Formats: sequence, C-alpha cells, structure tokens
Amino acid sequence: MPRKHTLPLLFPLVFALLLAIHLPFLRLPYFWDEQWQYALAALDLYRDGSWVSHTVSPSVHPPGVMALVALVWHVFGYSIVAARVTMLAVASLGALLSFLLATRLARGTAGASALAAVLFLIAAPIFYTQSMLVILDMPAMTFTVLALLLFLDGRYLWCALACTILVLTKETAVTTPAVLAAWLWFRETRRRQALYFVLPAIALGTWLLIIRRATGHWLGNEHFASYNLAGALDPIHIVLDVAERARALFWSDGHFLGTIALVIGWRLLRGKAWTVCGLVAVAQVIVVTVFGGPLVRYLLPVLPILYAAVATSASVYPPKWRWTSHAAMIVLLIAGWFWNPPYPFAYENNLAMVDFIRLQQDAASYLEANAPGQRIATAWPLTDEITNPDLGYVTRPLQTVDAGGLRRDYLARLNRQSFDLLVVYKRLRPAAGTILDIAPLRNVLEHYYEYHPQATAEEIRAELGFVPLMRWERRDQWIEIYRPGTR
Repeated sequence: MPRKHTLPLLFPLVFALLLAIHLPFLRLPYFWDEQWQYALAALDLYRDGSWVSHTVSPSVHPPGVMALVALVWHVFGYSIVAARVTMLAVASLGALLSFLLATRLARGTAGASALAAVLFLIAAPIFYTQSMLVILDMPAMTFTVLALLLFLDGRYLWCALACTILVLTKETAVTTPAVLAAWLWFRETRRRQALYFVLPAIALGTWLLIIRRATGHWLGNEHFASYNLAGALDPIHIVLDVAERARALFWSDGHFLGTIALVIGWRLLRGKAWTVCGLVAVAQVIVVTVFGGPLVRYLLPVLPILYAAVATSASVYPPKWRWTSHAAMIVLLIAGWFWNPPYPFAYENNLAMVDFIRLQQDAASYLEANAPGQRIATAWPLTDEITNPDLGYVTRPLQTVDAGGLRRDYLARLNRQSFDLLVVYKRLRPAAGTILDIAPLRNVLEHYYEYHPQATAEEIRAELGFVPLMRWERRDQWIEIYRPGTR
C-alpha cells in the first residue's frame, strides 16, 4: 500500500489524467438529468439558498452534491466549466481511494492488481462519462469507497461520518451504513461502535422531514414516488432489472473477461475485508435494482469492488496471460466509449451523450440566430434548453410549444396555428430492426421501460405534411427542423 505521505502527491496526478482525457468536453452544456434536476437544484441553492429546489420539481435526492457545486460557484462564480471540474475532482478522489481499496483487498501481487483495478475503473465508459456530470452516482461511489477504507482500518466513528456524507449524497446508499452496522453488531459484537451508524440514518431522516415539510411528499413529488416505488415493485420489472444488472456487471464492454477471471480465481476473495465489501456491493445492487430502475450509472458504487475482485482473481493466471487479459479488458472498456449497442440504451452510458448534446447545440444556435421571434414546437429536453440560458445552449430565451413527445400521434395532434417551426430529434436508439422488435419483447419495452417509437422522417414528411428546413447528423443521431406546411 502506498505510504500515507505520498497520497497528496498522487491526487494531482490522477486529477491531471482525468482532466486531460475530459478536456474536450469541459464546456459541454448540461445533459438530460443534469438539467432535469441536479444542476438547476444547485443553482437554486447558489442563488437564493434554497435547499429544496423550486426551479425544478423537487425529489427525495439529498442536497450533498448540489451543495458542493454551489459552494464552488460561490468561490469562483457560476459556470458550467467550474461544475465539471468540481465533479472531476471528486472522481479523481474516488479513483485514488479505489486504488487504495484494491491494494488493501489484493493478495500476493497487491500493487499490480490495484493498478489494474484502477485502470479498469478509469477506462469504464460509465465512469468516464459520469465523472464530468453533475449527477449523484459517481460521488456516491467516492464516499462508499472512503467509508469502506475507514471501516477496514477500524476507524468506526470516522467511517460513520463518511457514511453520513454518503447518504446525504445519494439516499439509496443508506444500505452501506446498514451493512457495516449489522457487521459490527452481529459478527463482532461491537455494539457501541455499531451505534455510531445511527448518525447516517438521522441525517437522512432529517432530510426526508425537510422534503416532507416543503412539498407534502416524503419523496418530493407523487410521480417520483409512483415510478420508483409502486412501479418498481412489479416482479417482472425486478426480473428484467436483474438481467440488466447482470449484463452490465458481468458481460458488456469487456466485463466477460473479468467474469472468466472471477470464476477461475474466486478462491482468492476470502477474509473479512472481502466479505464486508461483497456484502456492501450486493446490498447496493439489490436496492438500486428494486427501487432504482435500469440505469447503469446506479452501479458505480459497486465498480471499484468488482474491479478489485477481477484484478485479484486474475492473479491465478500466469503473468503473461494475466496482463494480456487485463490489457484486452481495458481496450474493450475504452472501445465502449465509442461503440453503441444495437438496442435502446441511455446516451449517458458513453460518448453518445456528446453527440446528443452537440446536435442540440447546433439546432439551438441556428434557432437563436435565425428564428428568435418564432414559436418552436418540440419536446423535452430541448424545450428547456432553448428557454433557459443557464443550461448553456442559448444566450436568450426562445418561445416554445411543448409537443408532449415525438411520437407520430403527438405530432399529428399539434395545432398548426400554434407554432412556426417543429424540431424533431432522435431521443433514443429505436428497437425497430433489432431482436427487440418482436411482439413479446417490444411489449416489455413499452410497458416496463416506457419505450414508444417516435415518428420517422418519412411519417413526418409524407403523412403529416411537415416541410424539412435543416438537418444535422452525428454518427447515428440526428436533429431536424421543419415548418408546418399543409396536409
């Protein structure tokens, strides 16, 4: 394990690396969930000290990340760059702590295994994209790893304080202090130390009371509660999410190589440290599978443990095989930054996110320059992007008409006297033409994942009579501007 006095020297190196590989994207406007919730909630806190957001619909998510970003803005002034650099600093700390955790867990070739584990993490597409976004899951990863390191060092009070910050970062992370408290209470009969972990529960409970008092709902709003609790408890929904979690952890983006290593070398994953980390990881996977939905980013707190396990298990390989396997996995992970799977997926999982943002920027810039006084019909998130300059797409608000969605039936119902231009874009990779485009699977997508095919260009032009004006494309994404025309 690196000596403690060398750790402050390692952080700038890790931060410089992450900053360098994200440099082209530091000025990117806010993306999807950033603008739906977190960035605007941070702005409310920055501008008027409001802990419960009023610009966007409040939710149960605690204010820890928003408070950090708002604090940075108070020091340096509001900018998207400052927010992105702040998140990269948190990600750098998370990567360094993950290296220390892997060093603590590894046996035999500890240094080599820890290095491989942190390289897996930095190369992972979901870590790469989430490292620069104002979203909660990457910071939750950082504080989860910090809590585990403190727990394994026997610094239980400090661990409880780290867990308090953790649950004020992401509410589903409450499973971590619960597991650690249960371990102390039942396995080590350290009852007094176990009670330290009441602190995170008190902190989260206080936040829930604040939300309840401000909104009348324990989870911030009724829609959020309905989707994340009532809908999530459907057994079929849970089975589907379990399958998605297994795919993300053990197959996609080269993870199948890690799975092979785990199967062969699992006997190396023994002892208190591995058991505690494994329980924390399993508990986190369970809670985000049942209550979180299918987004891959929810698994970020688990990845440092998984990659440490892969690197340690691969120690059973001969050295040449081990480093060949590691190198191949890193190459496949990096390839995942650019490769889009042939089925619907969240753009935030890789650099498809950048293509989406750039296209929205292109259209927003054109509309601001050429149609500043016209009424623009489109769907979220573009409706917000061209009406709120804080999001980074326009310098002054434009007039919008909310189409409600980009499906053919939504566009057909639009009153053509109510708008001057229509903007349509590819919100999600379509299932048409893939294995998912068969009745049973298509029905599952529509019922459990709210997937509905949007109108095609042919439908918009030939059937609905809209006239194309401008079109931009990036890889397999596009955005197009139409005028109403006549049917």
